[in-house]
Amino acid sequence: MSESVMAGSSPAVDVFAPGHIDELTRILPAELIDAVLDETRSLQRRLRSLPSRVGVYFLLALGLFEHLGARLVWAKLTAGLAGRVPAPSEKALRDLRRRIGTAPLRRLFEAIAGPLGQPTTPGVRYRRWRTVAFDGCNSLAVPDHERNRAWLGSVSYRFGAQSIPAST
Repeated sequence: MSESVMAGSSPAVDVFAPGHIDELTRILPAELIDAVLDETRSLQRRLRSLPSRVGVYFLLALGLFEHLGARLVWAKLTAGLAGRVPAPSEKALRDLRRRIGTAPLRRLFEAIAGPLGQPTTPGVRYRRWRTVAFDGCNSLAVPDHERNRAWLGSVSYRFGAQSIPAST
């Protein structure tokens, strides 16, 4: 939301000024979210109690708390905010998700996705190669079919060979 719109907005909207959604705005600053929304033409066209920027943070929080419903995720997202915070219905949150769409999240991913470890970080590289760790690869789940056994082979266990994964 532009600064001129924020200046004349109501207290319910001002609560979402930059820096107020503390945990997510530390990692993804409001300026970045606004730039992505402008670039994808997803910024709201009128003053709303649930601005587009808050919608992006809400969608990210939905991904963090996938086992919770939208209202509980909203409660977690706004728990630390002081003042009058909107209490949207399930329908309002669904409409917010639809209004934002996928384009801003796709563009945000493209803007920030990349390896966390820098080449100078210890353990990130061995000579010129980036080191990679696979944890739990023995839990690969593929159907037990002849083509998969031909491609992946089978695992030798104490009681004999077994395909990946074990037949059920």
